[in-house]
Amino acid sequence: MAQTLRPRHPYNQGHHPPMLIRPLHPDTDRATVTAFFDSIADYIRMERDAPPDATVIEEFFTDTPPGCDPTHSLRLGLFEHSTLIALAEMGFGYPESDNAYLGFLAVSEMARGKGAGEILFAHLETEARARGCSAIYLAVLDANPRGRAFWERQGFTLAIANREVTLGQKTQIAHRLRKPL
Repeated sequence: MAQTLRPRHPYNQGHHPPMLIRPLHPDTDRATVTAFFDSIADYIRMERDAPPDATVIEEFFTDTPPGCDPTHSLRLGLFEHSTLIALAEMGFGYPESDNAYLGFLAVSEMARGKGAGEILFAHLETEARARGCSAIYLAVLDANPRGRAFWERQGFTLAIANREVTLGQKTQIAHRLRKPL
């Protein structure tokens, strides 16, 4: 599953070192994932009105979409040298049995706007296709217009608008987006 990326993407060219995508495991990667979530505290505060805590870390390692088998979910990290610069969680079988659901993808502040999100998403899309998925779904918060613009650039379109979601103690509006494969 670990993959060393070749310099095909602008972020991975020039002075940038090759990157590695690999699974993240709760037993061996918890400290790394905790440090990563601390580095994206701005996003977690927007999402939950609170800084990242142990619950957020545990949810990353254990949450899955409704009815999905957590053992089939992907929890991946994108590393530059030994630094985790992006991570993602994607489950399979939601909302339909032949769909993938991207529950979370975040990029560290230092890597934002440099292609790391595109690199990690391209890997996830390849995994979904390899598993025979017909579409990838995700939810984007109304409070995150930059995130929505990113997903639309990746080919996602609106599937369901204005859904109320509660993350932590914060309830807000999210939109479900879909990308056919």
